Amino acid sequence: MLLSAQHRDDQAETLLLRLLRGAGVQGLAAMPASRGLGDGHLLRPLLDCSRAELEQYAAGRQLHWVEDPSNADTRLSRNFLRRQILPALRSHWPAAASVLARAAAQQDEAAQLLAELAQQDLAAAQCAAQPQWLALPQLELSALSALSEARQRNALRHWLAGVTRLPDTAHWTGWQALRDARADAQPVWRLEGGELQRHAGRLYWLSGDWLQPVAEQDWPADGVLARNGRVWLAGQGGATALPAGLQIRYRQGGEQLTLPGRGRRDLKRLLQEAGLPAFVRQRLPLLYAGDQLLAVANLSQLSATGWQLDWQPPAAG
Repeated sequence: MLLSAQHRDDQAETLLLRLLRGAGVQGLAAMPASRGLGDGHLLRPLLDCSRAELEQYAAGRQLHWVEDPSNADTRLSRNFLRRQILPALRSHWPAAASVLARAAAQQDEAAQLLAELAQQDLAAAQCAAQPQWLALPQLELSALSALSEARQRNALRHWLAGVTRLPDTAHWTGWQALRDARADAQPVWRLEGGELQRHAGRLYWLSGDWLQPVAEQDWPADGVLARNGRVWLAGQGGATALPAGLQIRYRQGGEQLTLPGRGRRDLKRLLQEAGLPAFVRQRLPLLYAGDQLLAVANLSQLSATGWQLDWQPPAAG
């Protein structure tokens, strides 16, 4: 446990700072009395004590402390509030710091209630991965769309907490465009830490390697692809050895695959029939030997030779 000495006046300053920066309910809860910190906890046991009470205690016991010289610099926002604004507030409202600290506590309670509501709404929107090997965060759009606008924003804030910073309430047009786009559209809402995409009534969160370009490469001995997870081969289909000169490539357009009993088929149509999101089709590994397309990753039915190409996509972040 790490104990820090922030007090009631610090809490009042924090509330005012965040209020002036346009923070929401969670931000206006200011500093919590305890929170997780790595494998331990950060505790603030003095939030109910005023600065004057602590100074009186220290002086009565002849305790000494070091004063940071920067505390006198009122160009810094917190120091300006501490030296100019709060004294003026106390001259008219003597209990200003206590009232502000109490307001922060009320905001903390409201934030907890919003978190509980978000958990309920997200539970209703949870869905199994589709396809099963696509382990990306995903939600059913219809469950979110049935909520009020405020509850939609609340649920998304909690779903994406820790992976990206979201806009303030007045700047959610990107979400509305994503939510309301035509069913056959491919809308994207780009955020600081990644992006939300939509496919077949689902929301998908993409970040990290999912947003990086892919490029063809020779068959990797260790199976690791550049910025695109890893691959391996299964099955032989009567083949006794791997063809020479294997490569992993990606869609450029116009690819065709010869399938046993089905003849030559356009890959674009085959992937549409498989129901894969467009963002997956763009980075789905394709197994080539020379100019011949042998297999498509994770789609065992799309193999020209009996070799099956398995693919573990990159993680979500």
